Amino acid sequence: MRVYVYSVLWQGKWRCRFTLDWRVDVRYWFSQAVANGVRENSSHADVTNERCAPELWITTCCIPLGTAVDVVGQWGESRLEVQRLVKLMQDAEPGILDWFGRECIQVRRIGVEEVWREIGIGVIEEHRKGKLEGEGGILKESLWSDAVWKQMKDESDLLAAQISGRALLANEVQELMAAAGLDHAVAYWRTLAQLAYIRGQVKLLSGITTRSLGQFSLLRRQRELQCLRCGSSAAQHHRTACAACGNPGCAYCEACLAMGRSRRCALLVHGTAVHNAGASAAGVARAAERAPATEPAARWRLSEAQHDASRAALHFLQQPSAAAAAAPSFLLWAVTGAGKTEMIFPLIAYTLERGQHVLIATPRRDVVLELAPRLAQAFPEHRLVTLYGGSEERWTAGDITLSTTHQLMRFYHKFDVVIVDELDAFPYHNNELLQYAARKACKPEGKFIFLSATPPEPMQREVRRGRLPHAKVPVRFHRHPLPVPQRLTIKPLRHYLENKTLPKSLLHQLSRSVERGAQLFLFITRIKQTEAFVQLLRHYFPVITIEGTSSEDKERGEKVTRFRNGQSRMLVTTTILERGVTIPKSDVFIIDADSALFDAASLVQMAGRAGRSKDDPAGHVLFCAAEWNRAQRLAVRQIVGMNRIARRQGYLLPTDTERSS
Repeated sequence: MRVYVYSVLWQGKWRCRFTLDWRVDVRYWFSQAVANGVRENSSHADVTNERCAPELWITTCCIPLGTAVDVVGQWGESRLEVQRLVKLMQDAEPGILDWFGRECIQVRRIGVEEVWREIGIGVIEEHRKGKLEGEGGILKESLWSDAVWKQMKDESDLLAAQISGRALLANEVQELMAAAGLDHAVAYWRTLAQLAYIRGQVKLLSGITTRSLGQFSLLRRQRELQCLRCGSSAAQHHRTACAACGNPGCAYCEACLAMGRSRRCALLVHGTAVHNAGASAAGVARAAERAPATEPAARWRLSEAQHDASRAALHFLQQPSAAAAAAPSFLLWAVTGAGKTEMIFPLIAYTLERGQHVLIATPRRDVVLELAPRLAQAFPEHRLVTLYGGSEERWTAGDITLSTTHQLMRFYHKFDVVIVDELDAFPYHNNELLQYAARKACKPEGKFIFLSATPPEPMQREVRRGRLPHAKVPVRFHRHPLPVPQRLTIKPLRHYLENKTLPKSLLHQLSRSVERGAQLFLFITRIKQTEAFVQLLRHYFPVITIEGTSSEDKERGEKVTRFRNGQSRMLVTTTILERGVTIPKSDVFIIDADSALFDAASLVQMAGRAGRSKDDPAGHVLFCAAEWNRAQRLAVRQIVGMNRIARRQGYLLPTDTERSS
C-alpha cells in the first residue's frame, strides 16, 4: 500500500499526517476552519477564503506506507519540505532511492483554488439519496456534499465502534465491516478508515515498523524492524518483491504468517478501546457490595482452599491500578485437579459487575471448547464469545471472551482483566510472540491473572522474593494429599524394546495396577517408540486392551475417547496428554523419567493424572528411570511441599490417627 504524506498548519501549529484518501483530510481541515472561522451555514465561497483556509502541503505522489508511518513519527512540528523528507525516507528504508526515484519525492501546496476544482466546493448540489459507490477502497462521490460528509461520519463512527479494542489488517477490516452490517461500505473502506483516523478514533500503522535499539543517542539512531502484530524482530522477517508498494525487498513477518500476511507496507488498524468510566460509580458500588470476604464460597460453592485463593485474587483486582510499563499480575498457583476454573468465576463476576471486559486465554483449542459451556452456564446473562482457529464468532463482540492465545494478536488494549490459563503449557510457554499478544490485548490500566500448577522457574523466583502477588491452592477438591511419585530403577526403554522384554520390577508394578482395576497412563519420550512399546505390553497383558497415541496419530481423539470410556486399560502416549485428560481411577508410569525432554513441570503435570477422583485419591505414580536427576527431585519436592502446606493450613481431611485423638 502507498499513501500521501502531508503537513497542515492549523491554529499556529504544524501537524504531519499520512492519508489513505487525501480528500478526507482536506475536507476535515476545511470543516475545522468552518467551525472556527465562519458560520456553519455560510456559503461555500466563504469556506475558500484564504484567511480561513488551513495551509496544507502534500507529497506529489504516494510513498510506501511503512516509510510514511516512520516519516510522520519523526517529522515534528514543521512544514513538509523535500530535503528533510528525502533524509527521513532513507532512514526509514535504506536504499529506497534505488527503486523509488529521487525525482518522485516532491511536495506541493494545496490551495483553495485547487480544492475548489478537485473536490467541488463550488458545486452546490445535494447528494442524491441512494447507494454510494467506491473503487479501490475510495469513495467516488465528492466529499464536499454535506449529506455525503454526514453519511461518511456516521459510517466511520460505526466502523470505529466495531474496531474498538482490535488490531486488524486491511483485509480483516473489510471482513469485519461485512459481518457488522457495513458490507455496502466495503467498497470505500479506505475513506471511512481515514476519516476515523483523522478524528482520533483509530490508529493507522504499518504491520511492520521500525524501532530504536535503545535509550541512548547512538542506539536511538540504530533501528530495527518489528512486527506490531506479534512483536517479532527482524530475524523472523523475510523480504520479497511487493507489487503493492513497489519495494523489491518489502519485509513480511514469517512468525505470524498463519494469521495473515503482516508486511512493511500492510495497513494495521488499532481501534481505540472505549474507556468504560461509566460502568460508573454505581457499577463499582455494586461490585464492592458483592465482593465481601465470604462471597466467593457463598455464591460459587468453593472449597475452603479455593475460597481463600479466590478471595486473595479478588483483593488484588480491587486495588487501584494506574497505567504502567507492565500490567500488574497475580498468580493463582493451584495443584492439578484443584478446580482452577471455579476459582476464576468470582473474578469474572467482579469484572462484569463493573461493566468491564474480561478475557480468558488458554493455549489449547480443546480447553476453549471444554470451558465454553461451563462459562455460559455460570454467566447466562452475559454474552460469551469463543475464539479459536475457524471460529464462527471471529468478529463478534462480547462481555466475556474465551480465546486461544494465538487469536489475541487481533486485539489491542481491549480487556480490563486478562486471565491466562496454563501459562506454562505449549505453545504459550517460552513463546515471546504469544506473551506479547497477551500484553497488547490488555488495557494499559488492566490486570493479569495467571493460572498454573507448574509456574515457570522465573515466576517461582518472583514469588519467593515477594515480588509477585500470589495465592497457592495446595489441595484438590476431595481434600486428600497428592500422590507422591515413587522411584523405580530400570534401564532406558530402548534397551527393552531392542531385546523384546520388560524388567520384572516394572511388570510387577503394572500387574498390581491392573489387578486393582486402574487404568494406566504410560508416558514415553519418543513418538517412534510408541507402537513397539504397545506391542511389547500386549505380549505380557494379552487379555486387556492396550493402545498408543501421539501428536502424529490421526486417531488420537478416538483413542482418548475410548480410554476415557474405559474401553482400553493402558494408553502409551507422549507429553501430548500430560494435561486435559482425567480418568477417575488411574495410575501413572513415566518411562525414562530422567530424560532431558522431561523437566520438573512436565513431570508434575504427568503425575497429576493420578489421584484426581474422591473414590481413588491415592493413585500410584512411578518415575521409571536409570538415574535420579534434578528434574525428578524438583518434581517430588514440589508435590511434597504442596502436601505440607495443605496439612499446615488445615485443608486436608483428618487422618484416622487425628480423628481418634
